Amino acid sequence: MTDAAHTAAKKLPERTVERLSEYRRMLLECLRQGRTHIYSHELASMHGITAVQVRRDLMLIGFSSDTKKGYAVEVLIDFIGTILDSPDPLNVGIIGMGNLAQALTHYFNGKRTQLRITAAFDIDPQKAGRTVAGVPCYHMDTFVETALRHDIRVVILSSPSSVAAGMVDPILRAGVRGVLNFTSTPLNFPDSVYVEDYDIITWLEKVAYFAKDNR
Repeated sequence: MTDAAHTAAKKLPERTVERLSEYRRMLLECLRQGRTHIYSHELASMHGITAVQVRRDLMLIGFSSDTKKGYAVEVLIDFIGTILDSPDPLNVGIIGMGNLAQALTHYFNGKRTQLRITAAFDIDPQKAGRTVAGVPCYHMDTFVETALRHDIRVVILSSPSSVAAGMVDPILRAGVRGVLNFTSTPLNFPDSVYVEDYDIITWLEKVAYFAKDNR
């Protein structure tokens, strides 16, 4: 990544980062369909936003296009990668290897070369010591040692909400820098750890609330 791109990436708003990921996912599909170029208004319509928003997001990361042809799809995919992806592969661990975690592993692994789920952890002896969804599962008692050995930088937390708070200390001791929290328990991490809370029940109830007025 260039110095300018690195600086831009550090200052990007959270919602812009989300949209860049969404753009790349759609651009990859366009590439599979054989498209070589795409206009900002086309990319915008795929995401239900304005072309101005697309152009603003891409300007923030320093990307411009040939206005006659639109954005070069493959070039833009690669450029977004320099912003979103780590220069070296980033290892991810999952705490709590239930049905949700297994589904996430099956779905995600192989989708991004620079981001991979490399280890899982569970307190269930029926899961620890086995390979679950293609990922070796270790007992939670070994989390700190194993996470350090595998250089795990990001954790997906899908353990029962009742024990989620107890995961904060081992996560910190393992040097993890990012947490995707799928439990309904708010977690108290220092600012050095980026946390994204994703409470499925809350999001589903939000959707249901707005859906009930559209019947």
